[in-house]
Amino acid sequence: MAPDASGTGTGQVTVRRGIPAGAERRAAELYWDAFGRKLGPALNPPEKAVPFIAAHLNADRAVCALLDGQLIGLAGYQLGGSALTGGSAGAVLRTYGHLRGLHRLLILALFERRPAPGQLVMDGIAVDPGARGRGVGSLLIEEVATLAAEQDCREVRLDVIDTNPRARALYERRGFVAVRTERTPYLRALLGFGAVTTMHRPVGTRGARDL
Repeated sequence: MAPDASGTGTGQVTVRRGIPAGAERRAAELYWDAFGRKLGPALNPPEKAVPFIAAHLNADRAVCALLDGQLIGLAGYQLGGSALTGGSAGAVLRTYGHLRGLHRLLILALFERRPAPGQLVMDGIAVDPGARGRGVGSLLIEEVATLAAEQDCREVRLDVIDTNPRARALYERRGFVAVRTERTPYLRALLGFGAVTTMHRPVGTRGARDL
């Protein structure tokens, strides 16, 4: 895995759009660290999952946080039919084999979310554990919100699972409001969570000023 950011955590965190060239593997590691438990049934083992994610990233569908030139956080988003993480059905089958790959495709289909007209869908935030507590998540959210406004979207949408209350608390501080919760207890044994809450934030609003 990528080195812990706390070893060089002396500078100012900066935010940029797009994954820096050459940082795809690092981005995939951060993404897997944040979402590996959720995506594990579809992409495990990690030694296959991380290279697969790195090889199929859409680098222009992320905002990134850098500390001393090192990637320490990112937020993916879906816009114009393209999301941060990609990979066709054929790519999944080539990586995992046809027999096991079909099962994995069915699981991945459960995570598909398409934005409604006027929506930008945020795919979640991944922050290096050594850089947490520095407001990185808030910086990433505000940059995504700014991007949504530039794209004439009316709202930012995201989904948060019931086993991640810390993330939900951050989203609520940044102005997101829960609009519905879908309970899926039949998926708890397979995916590790039993409910997904959809949250919206109107473009042009801000959360608590704790940056």
